[in-house]
Amino acid sequence: MAWYETLTLIFGAVLALLGIGMPVAFALAAVTLGGIYLTQGWGGPFQSYVLSVKSSLSVFSLLPVPLFVLMGEILWHSKIAGRALKSLDIAMGRLPGRLSLLTIASGTLFSTLSGSTMANTALLGRLLVPELMQRKYSGAMSMGPIMASGALSMLIPPSALAVIFASVAKISIGKLLIALILPGIMLAVLYAVFVIGVAIKFPALAPSYQVERATLGVKLKGLFANVLPLTLVIILVIGVIFAGIATPTEAAAVGALASFCLAAAYGGLSVRAVWNSLIDTVRISVMMLTILASAIAFSQLLAFTGASRGLLNFVVAGDQSPMMFVILTMLLLLVLGMFLEQIAIMMVTLPILMPIIAALHLDPIWFAVLMLINLEIALMTPPFGMLLFVMRSVTPPSITMTAIWRSVIPYMLINLLVIGLIMLIPAIATYLPKLAFG
Repeated sequence: MAWYETLTLIFGAVLALLGIGMPVAFALAAVTLGGIYLTQGWGGPFQSYVLSVKSSLSVFSLLPVPLFVLMGEILWHSKIAGRALKSLDIAMGRLPGRLSLLTIASGTLFSTLSGSTMANTALLGRLLVPELMQRKYSGAMSMGPIMASGALSMLIPPSALAVIFASVAKISIGKLLIALILPGIMLAVLYAVFVIGVAIKFPALAPSYQVERATLGVKLKGLFANVLPLTLVIILVIGVIFAGIATPTEAAAVGALASFCLAAAYGGLSVRAVWNSLIDTVRISVMMLTILASAIAFSQLLAFTGASRGLLNFVVAGDQSPMMFVILTMLLLLVLGMFLEQIAIMMVTLPILMPIIAALHLDPIWFAVLMLINLEIALMTPPFGMLLFVMRSVTPPSITMTAIWRSVIPYMLINLLVIGLIMLIPAIATYLPKLAFG
């Protein structure tokens, strides 16, 4: 069987299983086990599969995943994040597009606490949609910012998804976390600039309303008391990696410890909060690591059958330039993002893409940043982007799906703009990693 036939059969089987609703970890495992049986038979090959799964999870570099998740969970369950949202609300005052800016600010802040774009979007939707609808904000100024800022959780560090990405792609976790800082901040700033511009130019889309006046002292007190400590925890985690003081694993441990100390200082470290945080951490971590184990074994099947090597040789021998390959890859990821969750896309595509990126002599950190931003766009792409359906679940029945689609288009274009800028100016993604790691 030719390599392209094998590749089509393998990916077709995975997509078919995902299409009938099978979880991605089980779909990858089922195809891997079936491929092992068909190509190698019973007995020893299955024992090798089990040992491969065990060895893929028994690596020190994956330890930041549960620690980052735990850090976010304890801050959620201790109510510190809720206090931060209230303080941001007061600090916004009477800025144009006030509620939209609050959405972006809180979404950006909460993105540092959540490893799931869908969970982040659902939370922001439940908290903010009722007031946004009551104040008659348009879709582009209400639902759009919620989905766009909710999706930032896969970019802004500390990101458990970035750790998973780097582990599967076999690139430096620390470099990728640092590389995502500037693009993540750039996206949040451009979202805010767009909102302010629209609110000034078309005030009917974000009607102003009377808010309780707060003195500068009250605003600063709230920010210093509730937002600054939370921000310092994130800066601490990223700062020790950037300064070379700690590895990502050590930084994650420091962040988790700092979160517990902060929760205790605010009186939120109850037995119930700790228990719920631990349970949610175990649940999320098991899900991520199960997918990871299945994906690594799946990539080994691709290598054994010669499918990945055949595709690699085909691409390298082709006439297209490396940049054209990157552009075509971005388009493919947009399509996949309409149907699959971001972890699933990573697991299915990275075993194929990363060897090609190496063969084309492209910077893997630069490509990883492009791919993560692209996956954020894909999650919002009509008609099947997953965040669109999350948004549908938290909006009133009177809001049509078409309205949700229209609301997110400006933010998708902003993401595409940032991808284009990073392609033209790679230093946006590579400067900080080079500064930190040389």
